[in-house]
Amino acid sequence: MNNLSFDPGPDPIALDASAALPPQVAAVREERLLLLLSIFIGIISGLLVVSFRMAIDWLNVLLRGSSPQPHQLRLIVVPTIAGLLIALLVRYAFPEASGSGINQTKAALYIHNGYISMRTVAGKFLLSALAIGSGYSLGPEDPSLQIGAGVASTIARRFGLSRARLRVFAPIGAAAGLAAAFNAPISAILFVIEEVIGNWSAAILGSIVLSAISSVVVARWFWGPEPMFRIPAVNLVDPRELLAYAVLGLAGGVAALAFTTALGWLRPLLRRQPAAWRVAQPAAAGFLVGCIGYLGLPQVMGAGYEVIDQAMHAQFAWKMLLLLAVFKIVATTLSFSSGTPGGMFAPTLFIGAMLGASVGSLEKLLLPHLTGSIGSYALVGMGVLFAAFLRAPLTSVFMVLEVSGNYSIVLPVILANTIAYLLSRSLQPVPIFEILTQQEGLDLPSMEEQREESDLHIEDALHPVAVPVLQGTQTLAAAARDLAEHEELKDAPAVLVRCSGGLWYAATAAEIKQLLDGLALSVTAGPATQADDAAPAPSSNSDSTLEELLGPQRTPLLFPDLPLATVLPHFNRWPLLPIANRAIRGVLEGTVTLDQVLQRYQQH
Repeated sequence: MNNLSFDPGPDPIALDASAALPPQVAAVREERLLLLLSIFIGIISGLLVVSFRMAIDWLNVLLRGSSPQPHQLRLIVVPTIAGLLIALLVRYAFPEASGSGINQTKAALYIHNGYISMRTVAGKFLLSALAIGSGYSLGPEDPSLQIGAGVASTIARRFGLSRARLRVFAPIGAAAGLAAAFNAPISAILFVIEEVIGNWSAAILGSIVLSAISSVVVARWFWGPEPMFRIPAVNLVDPRELLAYAVLGLAGGVAALAFTTALGWLRPLLRRQPAAWRVAQPAAAGFLVGCIGYLGLPQVMGAGYEVIDQAMHAQFAWKMLLLLAVFKIVATTLSFSSGTPGGMFAPTLFIGAMLGASVGSLEKLLLPHLTGSIGSYALVGMGVLFAAFLRAPLTSVFMVLEVSGNYSIVLPVILANTIAYLLSRSLQPVPIFEILTQQEGLDLPSMEEQREESDLHIEDALHPVAVPVLQGTQTLAAAARDLAEHEELKDAPAVLVRCSGGLWYAATAAEIKQLLDGLALSVTAGPATQADDAAPAPSSNSDSTLEELLGPQRTPLLFPDLPLATVLPHFNRWPLLPIANRAIRGVLEGTVTLDQVLQRYQQH
C-alpha cells in the first residue's frame, strides 16, 4: 500500500484566479486577507480537530469498550476487521489519506504548491479516527496537522490566492490543527517551524500564531483550559537527582534508536510486497496489535493518554513500565509500517512516559531519600523521546511545559532532552522524518540539516586590501604619479578611490587606462599655435579631481556581517567590492572579488 500518494494537483485556472488582477491590486488584496483568513482557518481547524478527537473517543468506547481487559476476544477481532476496511478505503476511496500526515503536508508544501484536497481531509479524519478508535497504536496529532493544512489549502483556493500564498497557508493550517490537538499553541508553532517549513518570516509567523491561538481557543471552549497532565511541582532539593534525569536522557536516546531502526527495517520491507499483500497488511497489523492486548497488555492499544496519566500517578511497577515501553514500540512499528493512517506523536509520548516513570520508580527503590516524583520523571521522559526520536529539540521542551503547565520542571527537561538528542544524533544521524521521506522516493528538505547549516557572511570571504588606494580629491596627474609607484600592483583587478561621504569607487583597469590616456593626450597636444587658433584646443583633465572624472556612481555600502550572497549581484558592475567598517565611516575591513566569493562557497 502506498503511504504517500497525491492528487494530480490543483486546477491551474482556479489556482491562478488572482492572476487576472493587476499585480499591485492582487498583492494588496492578499495582504489584507492573510491575517483575517488565518483566524478563520484556526477556528475551522479547531472545530474539526475537536470533532476528530470526539470521534476517536466515541469509536474507542463503541468498539473496544470503556475499560478493555486482557483476554477479551474483541481486542483481536475489532482491529483486524477495521484494518481490512481501512485498507479497502485507502486503496479505492482515499489514497492520499495514508501515513501520519507530517511528511504528506511537507510534500504538498514543496511539491504541489501547498495543495491538499478536501477529499484527503475527509479521508484522514474518517480513517485515522477508525484506526485509533479500534486500537491501532497510533495518535491523533499528526493527522490533525494534515487536517488543518488541508482546511487552509482549501480556503486559500476558494479565495483565488496566488501560488506563493497557497504555499504559505498550508503551514498556517498545520499549526492550527496541531495546536488544537495538543491544546498547546507554542509547541505547535515551534514544531511547524522546526519540521514543516524550516524557516520563517515575520509575516508568516504572525499568521501562524493567529491560527494556532484561534484553534486553541476553540478547543479549550470544549475541553477547558486545564493542561493535559497534572503533576506536583518539582523541587530539586538534592542536585544528585539531576543524575537520574541524565540517565533518563541516555535511556531515551537508546529507545529512540530502537524505534527508528524498527521502522526503518519493517516499513520498506512491507512496501516491497505485491499490491494484493499490501491490502492485507493493515488487517495483519491490527491482528498482531490485538494479540498483544489480548495476551495481557491492552494499554498499548490506541493513543494511550489515560495510561500515561496512570504512569504519572505511580500505578505501575517499574518492570511493567518497561514492558509497556517495549511493546508500545512493537505495536506502533506494526501499525505505522502497515500504512494505516495515524500519527506517531502519541506513541512517542507514551514510550517516553513509560521510560521516565520506570527510571523514577527505580530511583525510589535505590535512592529513597531523593524527593523527585514519578510523575515528574514520566513527564520529562515524554520530552526526552520527543527530542530524540522526532528530532525537534526546541518543541520538546515547550511541549512538556505546555501539556503540564509546570514550569518548575524546566531544568530537568533541558538536561535530559539535550542528552537524548545528542545521543540520538550520534547513534542515528538520519532523522526519522528523513528516513520516511527516502522510503517514499521523495527528496524533501531535511529540516534538521537546514537548522544547523551555517550561513556564510561576507567576512568569511574577506581579504586584506591588496590594490592601490587613491584619494578622490587627488588630481588626475597626482593619481598618475601614485599609480606609477605601485608597479608591483599593476595586475590588480581594480583601483580603489576614496570618495567623499565615506563612499568608494572601484575603478577597473580599463577605466584607469582611459583616464591616463586622456591625460597623456592633453599633455602631448600642447598649446594651440597661431595657425590653429581657429580650432578648439584639446581639453585638459590634469587639474580635475578623480571624483569629478569618475562621475556620481559609487560601489554599494557593504559590511562584514551581511550574508555573502549579498555581494553576488554587484560583480556584474564592479570588479572588486570594498567592505566597510560599521563603526568608522570610510574605513575598510577588506575587499572581496568574485573569484574569492566562489572559492569560499566551494569550501563550504
